[in-house]
Amino acid sequence: MTTIGIAQWLAAVGEPDRNLRDALTLVDELARRGCDLIVLPELWPCGYDPATLARDARDAAEPLDGPRGRALAAAALAHEVWLFAGTVPELDGNRLYNTALVYGPDGALRATHRKTHLYFPLGEDTVFAAGDGPTVLEIDGLGTVGLSTCFDGDHPDFARTLHDRGARIVVSPCAYEVGAESWWDLLYPANALANGQWWIMANQRGGDLLGASRVIAPDGSILAELPRLGDDARPPAPETLVVSVDLQEDRSRAAGGRRPLGARPVRRPLRAIPARPRAASATTRACERGHARPRRPAPRRSAPARRARA
Repeated sequence: MTTIGIAQWLAAVGEPDRNLRDALTLVDELARRGCDLIVLPELWPCGYDPATLARDARDAAEPLDGPRGRALAAAALAHEVWLFAGTVPELDGNRLYNTALVYGPDGALRATHRKTHLYFPLGEDTVFAAGDGPTVLEIDGLGTVGLSTCFDGDHPDFARTLHDRGARIVVSPCAYEVGAESWWDLLYPANALANGQWWIMANQRGGDLLGASRVIAPDGSILAELPRLGDDARPPAPETLVVSVDLQEDRSRAAGGRRPLGARPVRRPLRAIPARPRAASATTRACERGHARPRRPAPRRSAPARRARA
């Protein structure tokens, strides 16, 4: 059995020092609760406000071996856990990447994944350079684990490529918005079912971000899930999910056991999910140009407050 811990919170926009303290506190809490594998969400160092993302990400950017990376490595080593440390703004020369980090129980950086599909309706393509494609790593006792960041997983071919590279577990840090809630609820169980994969997903919650961090089983069922925005009237506070699962469970559970273990599924053409017709907003026009989530108005970000700027 593997005990998974997921941290869900709304990172403070433009406050990387505070966000690092919060992240390390949550890692400590999950480790104390016996977690072997801990997952953080997307872009927690800088927060996620599309209006200021370029500035916030640049302010929070560091090389992978910078102070933040050393602090995360030390936390993984101190607790002897696999730390899937969400994604961070990675500075490589003069280029900025949205990069997922994985630290082993020995504190070594075991894998990185630069987000491949940047979410252009919110301008991510103007802030970050794109990565080269899917990433997998080998973990003793778990096998091949795939990495996917938010919008990467909205593309069925991304999950299929991870499958073809041997990944039966996918870890996905996200900053998934409320307006795409139906996509969150439909696409990811479908990815899990179609590919016989566990999906472990950590999302931010608050402002325009949905929450609903979850563990999805290979048959598409939701094994455990944290609250989503709107579940209660209180401002979202940091939340944690701890669940023990057998990640080596017989994969014939996928598709109701209709496939023998290890059999490759028949590949069929994939149909695009159509967006519901709506007024021609900027996002709708983006959907018409390519693959983008339909969005609906969401509550304005109210907490945590953005730092004052001169």
